[in-house]
Amino acid sequence: MINYLKNILTSRKFYLSILGGIISIAGILLILNEVIMPAYTNYYEGVTVPDVREISLAEAEELLTSYGLRYEVTDRRANSAFPADYIIDQTPTPAEIVKPNRKIYLTVNTESNPQVTVPNVVDLSYRNARIQLENHGLTPGTVSYESSRFKSSVLRQSVEAGRTVDKGTVVDLVVSDGLGEKMVDMPDIIGLKLTEAQQKLREAGLRIGPFQWKPSKEVSPNTILSFTPRKEQVVEGETITLTISERFKVEEESESGAVSIDTTYIEGDSLQQNQQN
Repeated sequence: MINYLKNILTSRKFYLSILGGIISIAGILLILNEVIMPAYTNYYEGVTVPDVREISLAEAEELLTSYGLRYEVTDRRANSAFPADYIIDQTPTPAEIVKPNRKIYLTVNTESNPQVTVPNVVDLSYRNARIQLENHGLTPGTVSYESSRFKSSVLRQSVEAGRTVDKGTVVDLVVSDGLGEKMVDMPDIIGLKLTEAQQKLREAGLRIGPFQWKPSKEVSPNTILSFTPRKEQVVEGETITLTISERFKVEEESESGAVSIDTTYIEGDSLQQNQQN
């Protein structure tokens, strides 16, 4: 047995057979790659997509068919700039090279905007609400946040559920930020600079509302003078309104010297009255 294997392994014919097998396999792979697969996939063929925008659907069908392409109407929209059944948009775009028999997706104009029913997305997660709105042909709009227990849950929608509206109507959402369950200590921000106070309020889980400005000669500008609500503890996520110092305006008079003017009081003729006094 050993002698038999030795004779095979030392035989020139054996190695020539192996070499022949390798060459045959390489030849088959080369034919598959260069001949059979390109013929099957139309590798060396390409079609330039024609521009079918701003023509009628019937004309677009005829043109695409002549190019060896198929089409599918994927959306219909109302656009007063075009007649009914005219192409508004297409995918792939014009002049793009595609394979023969490729499907071109068309957006077609309609005389009137299709009507859709608004779904109820309240209590859904924000992600699911977006999906529901888009599936119904509506556009998710701006998102505002309010404090509530369940984070990212939709609290309100700008267009009530069940209402029939134009397709593409924008629906704004109010979403929960997950706050509002517990009480937090109000940080001591009186006398702090605005940036420091903002940081402390955010760290406490509080919102910062609109600023109120008040001239002050006792402290430097942008210093926190007061805030509302004035409580030791507030609900997490509550909005805090800040009163912030600003510089007094000073006007020079020729004889009597400088006059300080409270900018929060001056309106119209009150400036003249201040100067006369």
